[in-house]
Amino acid sequence: MPVSERLQALFAANLKRIIAYYETGSVVWAVGVSGGADSLALVYLLKKWSDEFNVRVVALTVNHQLRPEAGAEAEYVALLMKKIGVEHHILHWEGQKPEKGIEEAAREARYGLLREWCLKHGVPVLLVAHNQRDQAETFLMRLQRGSGVDGLAAMQERIERNGIELWRPLLNVLPEDLRAYLREQGVQWVEDPSNRDDDYLRVRIRKLLPVLEDSVGITVGRLAATADRMARVRDYLESETEKFIKSDVVFWEKCGCAFSPAGWQKLHQELRLRVLAFLLKKIGENVYPPRMEESERLEAALLSEDFKNRTLGGCEIIKFGRRIWIVREMRCRGVLRRKEWDDYVMAHSALKSQKLPYKLRLALCRKEKECIGTKE
Repeated sequence: MPVSERLQALFAANLKRIIAYYETGSVVWAVGVSGGADSLALVYLLKKWSDEFNVRVVALTVNHQLRPEAGAEAEYVALLMKKIGVEHHILHWEGQKPEKGIEEAAREARYGLLREWCLKHGVPVLLVAHNQRDQAETFLMRLQRGSGVDGLAAMQERIERNGIELWRPLLNVLPEDLRAYLREQGVQWVEDPSNRDDDYLRVRIRKLLPVLEDSVGITVGRLAATADRMARVRDYLESETEKFIKSDVVFWEKCGCAFSPAGWQKLHQELRLRVLAFLLKKIGENVYPPRMEESERLEAALLSEDFKNRTLGGCEIIKFGRRIWIVREMRCRGVLRRKEWDDYVMAHSALKSQKLPYKLRLALCRKEKECIGTKE
């Protein structure tokens, strides 16, 4: 069977699984296209699929303006998209670029621009072209950093990120197959010179992969399969964490939450840590939870009898009235006067019988006065 037929069938099966999960009714999808082989193969596969299922595809290319030839490469993508009848837009990363951490900064800028365009134009789905080798590389990068289950689960096939559904329908596809597919289509792709730059950890790991396979039989497929198994463990742990939060945690608007130390202490340590990480991320309105070592230190402190108030992730952690409270930190300071709280209780009668820590009362009263910051 030609590569094109095999890949088209696999791609359709992957999309069917993702769509069934999300039950989306969207008829306009965006796809990130850099001009590299992976993203070009993705948009060509998607175009053939979308013609049959009446989905309109919009291709988005980010010009990071980090290389002189980047503009010409973006225009080349525009030309290819015009030939196959796909709407195309070039997004520019403007402003001064950082001297250090450019790889991570460029990635964040790329996703930021893609997300902004999607939100502005009411497009809820964004597809990106990470493949099986990317998954294996991500697994090894996370392993090098000492990641736990969540990190070693690597990239998810589908994830909601800041209001946009991000789909990766090529995670079970080898990059060699994507290149073979483009050759069959007669499409030339662009090689990014940064993919050969040993300054980047991902590039060094990519060069190591053939050595691992030849010397000890650790293949890209086996690494990706291990990431899939870790993802199953992560999903189970997340479901158990969700059960505890639904049954044992009380939320006070967006200002704070509380739970019983006794119930929390009965959980396995991994679940205790996950509960803390989830709540700190939610109450602090953070993009990411605290680092694992920070959560571990907080957990150890909460288990000790001499626990004193702590701060972490934009939150204050308090023991009060036989409960653990997590409250958003206040940007502004000041004394909460008795009348101010009495007036608030008058407007919220359910609070009359509640004993709340001072910091939560302050947060509730001052939330409308912009004393609590909102984070992206």
